[in-house]
Amino acid sequence: MRVMKRSSNEQIKEDEMKILAALQKYPKENIATIAKHCGFSKQKIYKTIKQMEKNHIIWGYAIVTDEQKQGLQKYVLLIKRSIKTIDNKTIDQLISYQKNKEIAGLEITVENSYFVHGEYDWILIFTAKDIRQAKKFSDILLSAYPGMFSNVNLIQILMTLQSQHVLNPDHIKLRELL
Repeated sequence: MRVMKRSSNEQIKEDEMKILAALQKYPKENIATIAKHCGFSKQKIYKTIKQMEKNHIIWGYAIVTDEQKQGLQKYVLLIKRSIKTIDNKTIDQLISYQKNKEIAGLEITVENSYFVHGEYDWILIFTAKDIRQAKKFSDILLSAYPGMFSNVNLIQILMTLQSQHVLNPDHIKLRELL
């Protein structure tokens, strides 16, 4: 039986996935340690990371924080679009909604923004000082884009169990909530 040799593109993709998995599992480790985990040279790891950044496979770096220890609360805003047609100018405004003067004046930080398929169309995960700030943010979005959204649902996150592949070090506190 003849074994087919993998293409170099397949090998590159496999190596990238191996490196990404190591970076996600060991995010604070240096290149040498990541190379050791992957069985690659430091040069290969560095070159592959730079190429993945260039190709936007990696398009940012983040730290995981405990918002409650910062005096903040975390919220999810679920937004359902109306059937109203959206022009390109409005799409551009939606993409850069943080530039809205009223929103910029709030003490909120959007951590994640997703356009999704399902009951809702857009999911925002953000931190705010309290529920009043969160509701104000929701209200400003609704008024800034009249008729654009048919339903909005604001949900408070009580505890983050895992974020960015990292288990919350205080995960045992979940027992208190359940």
